[in-house]
Amino acid sequence: MIDFSRNHFELLGLPERFAVDTDSIERSYRALQGEVHPDRFATAAEALRRLALQSSARVNEAYRALRDPVARAQYLLLLHGIDALAATDTALAYEFLERQLERREAAEDAFAAQDAPALERLLADVRAESAALELRLEALLDGESAWDAARAPLRELKFLGKLAADVDDMLGELES
Repeated sequence: MIDFSRNHFELLGLPERFAVDTDSIERSYRALQGEVHPDRFATAAEALRRLALQSSARVNEAYRALRDPVARAQYLLLLHGIDALAATDTALAYEFLERQLERREAAEDAFAAQDAPALERLLADVRAESAALELRLEALLDGESAWDAARAPLRELKFLGKLAADVDDMLGELES
């Protein structure tokens, strides 16, 4: 089965870095899941079936943590003793929050006016800012090992992810 003492990166045979090729994550996940999936052990002894189930759950947990940039950065920081998304660690720059409030209001106005092109432009803008934050996190986490400095960009990236999902939902509602 698998070694439960290994972290998610080690488990999937990936470098412990923020910048990880998503295709590599997918390939590693599928290969490992093929080895430990409970269906392969359906006729095995109860203890082996239980171990396969636990192994499969652990592989799924690693995959979920590493495939998403926010979760991957959060996990990297946790490996270095920093819980950047803790309930007590929520500070964001005033300018950032003000810009997001303006974006949210613009999205609501565009949605009310059924202006899909305006929502699409807003979504593209949010995704571009998210991509820039991912590059910043890559520099901080992989290049500088600046674990503490990565807290704020990670929180901003999570915030933008929620905004992008909300705008995407608005677009979906307009299209249906």
